Amino acid sequence: MRDAAPTTVYLKDYTPFGYLVDSVSLTFDLVPNATRVTARIAFRPNPEAQDRTFFLHGEGLKLIGAQIDGQDVKPELTDQGLTCDVPDGPFLWESEVEIDPANNTALEGLYMSNGMYCTQCEAEGFRKITFYPDRPDVMSTFTVRIYGDLPVMLSNGNPSDSGDGWVEWTDPWPKPAYLFALVAGDLVAHSDRFTTASGQEVDLNLWVRPGDEHKCAFGMEALKKSMRWDEEVYGREYDLDVFNIVAVDDFNMGAMENKGLNIFNSAAVLASPDTSTDGNFERIEAIIAHEYFHNWTGNRITCRDWFQLCLKEGLTVFRDSQFTSDLRSAPVKRISDVIDLRARQFPEDNGPLAHPVRPESFQEINNFYTATVYEKGAEVIGMLKRLVGDAAYAEALDLYFARHDGQACTIEDWLKVFEDVTGRDLAQFKRWYSQAGTPRVAVEERWAEGTYTLTLTQSTPPTPDQPDKAPQVIPVAVGLLGPNGDEVRETQLLELTEERQSFTFEGLAAKPVPSILRGFSAPVILDRETTTEERAFLLAHDTDPFNRWEAGRALAQHTLLDMIVNGTPPEPAYLDGIQSVLRDEALDPAYRALMLGLPGQSELAATLHERGHTPDPMAIWQAVETLRQTMAEHLQDLLPRLHAEAQVDAPYRPDAEQSGKRALGSAVLGLINRIDGGVLAAEEYGKADNMTLQLSALGALIRAGKGAGQLAAFYDQWKDDRLVIDKWFGLQVSLAEPADTVKVAVHLTRHDDFNWKNPNRFRAVLGALAMNHAGFHHESGAGYSLLADWLLRLDPVNPQTTARMCAPFQTWKRYDAKRQEMIAEQLDRIAAAPGLSRDTTEMISRIRGA
Repeated sequence: MRDAAPTTVYLKDYTPFGYLVDSVSLTFDLVPNATRVTARIAFRPNPEAQDRTFFLHGEGLKLIGAQIDGQDVKPELTDQGLTCDVPDGPFLWESEVEIDPANNTALEGLYMSNGMYCTQCEAEGFRKITFYPDRPDVMSTFTVRIYGDLPVMLSNGNPSDSGDGWVEWTDPWPKPAYLFALVAGDLVAHSDRFTTASGQEVDLNLWVRPGDEHKCAFGMEALKKSMRWDEEVYGREYDLDVFNIVAVDDFNMGAMENKGLNIFNSAAVLASPDTSTDGNFERIEAIIAHEYFHNWTGNRITCRDWFQLCLKEGLTVFRDSQFTSDLRSAPVKRISDVIDLRARQFPEDNGPLAHPVRPESFQEINNFYTATVYEKGAEVIGMLKRLVGDAAYAEALDLYFARHDGQACTIEDWLKVFEDVTGRDLAQFKRWYSQAGTPRVAVEERWAEGTYTLTLTQSTPPTPDQPDKAPQVIPVAVGLLGPNGDEVRETQLLELTEERQSFTFEGLAAKPVPSILRGFSAPVILDRETTTEERAFLLAHDTDPFNRWEAGRALAQHTLLDMIVNGTPPEPAYLDGIQSVLRDEALDPAYRALMLGLPGQSELAATLHERGHTPDPMAIWQAVETLRQTMAEHLQDLLPRLHAEAQVDAPYRPDAEQSGKRALGSAVLGLINRIDGGVLAAEEYGKADNMTLQLSALGALIRAGKGAGQLAAFYDQWKDDRLVIDKWFGLQVSLAEPADTVKVAVHLTRHDDFNWKNPNRFRAVLGALAMNHAGFHHESGAGYSLLADWLLRLDPVNPQTTARMCAPFQTWKRYDAKRQEMIAEQLDRIAAAPGLSRDTTEMISRIRGA
């Protein structure tokens, strides 16, 4: 078990490692409980380092022996690594250690999953494999030889040699240890080839367990699309002879970008129409693109230290978002990204877990693989691109790749290429990387004799360790609409750099209606008093797809808040406006499906809290249910036509066109279900020929209280497919009535198929519990205690997943005194557990300290 009282690491204390690594040679003799790892590492003094202490990280390693230049040495060992006296000049370090992959339940380092050896080394897992300076700024070439009796044995780079019972891999590109990978097992390959723009032939393999071969074709096509897109849009070619992807069932994350050998959670790569939904297909396409794009933004150019994590992750999330926008619907992708940002990152930014995109300190780096680093980090890249323009962005990226290839870099290196290309001073923009919290932009308007003035005021609330915030550079995209709905000023990018700033538009014939923050041009909260009439006007006329959706969202939120706080009936203007949008057949069906969505219940709770109200989860749930029922009744004459329009009369394809229709059909079915009591849903379930339609119909039946038979039939049909059964578990908890949520979750944790040590299955039940807002926050407190029970059970086995699953408690200060008391009791119970991991200790202490 890891130290539960770790030291804090600070960005300001960074110093380079005392030695450079010229080459690494590793030999693995694979045995489930006693794998031997021999390392031969060529070190030489680092001329840029002041401290020449020779310290190698190592955790849970049994040292068999060590040598320097062929002479035996006895290093000083601790739980964290070893130190040793070394020569003043270059030297060869050799060591042999023994590790136990079969009992490595933390899924870090080298571990086993259903008889397969696999690795996860980011962020600090390599130190569980052998003694090494396990930090991202130490880069080297690797040669890896693997001995074993398994049919497939893979590592990074290109295959370089083989013999009876062994293979050798050589990676010619210097990389940090976190990108090391090894996989060995009984695997089969779905293979293809790709020819790069310069004519290099690349062998592509997607390795899976026998029986999963039919789920590989989509992933392979997504990989080839990613490779071509990166060439065409960023000018980046692949740089090895082979690219391997491996699907692994037991994996803490979605996937890992190890050089030439990407390791994927099975759920993030395996897909077929009968077992995967449209959402699964799109997610898989995006994750494959993300990990492939890391080949340049993360691998060829990596981060100097873990404080710079956003340098590779924020940039690569932005790139995969661009990719999806190009392949599918750009407006739908933008709206979906903002929905996710508001649901996951905004609460993080405005609660006890708030931290800058580049943190100043951490105790456990695994706890900083967050929505702030990833999603807000991507938003910062998007703002930078808007500010400098497409051409300058492309030129700056070319310079970044040319200047820093093969280096471990910082945010300062990243911003410097933009300053050199554009001549701009980005010192103020850099605050986006150093200041936590979501900025708020208040809007004031003035109209006088043809001149319209917008005055914007920015502020960022205090966050932990950052009480005072300086003004940031906020790009605010604005368009103006005339009284008849015509656009009288096209989109203009305003740069808000001061605390308070005014912008003037002259020569207007009438007072305009502003469309502010078009395309969600900055990750801020817009504070502006608007009328129901203005929201309805923008919903009907705004030419910006995002702001048109935002107007509908604002109407829905206003309606729900009025229902919750004042007990008023649903707003007719919202219902009429949505009806008008739904009738517009020129609009993308996926876009209209998003229009039918409502603000999340947790988002409503946050808004109520911001406005001085104590949110009641049950009242929020009842208001949402009432509004959905009212929508169904108001739209009932239109719904059959929409449902017919959403039908797909062609073989299944997970492309944007068909997926959009099915999305609209699912949303419409959910409303019809409230009128016909599940009749159409039962019919749809009976004839569904793909997982999207089957799961949509099953969900509708569960909501109607009539799905017991279909739920049992679904399990019998798919009980041998672990990814589909994850869906079966999650659907029941997420759709349970508030009073029944905990009971349903408890029942499922007792099911024979509930393997709580598998991260996917654990999240399917306990993650779904936390996402069921009213059920998790039921007044009994049973949801809190159930989650805490399972976190305490999981922590000794898998600290990383445990720590991430603590996040549902972060909003505890929003709620009433009784709920706060019950949550605090559970947080204290977790914190007091003997031997609690440092991962979970840090998370609980940050949440509890709010």
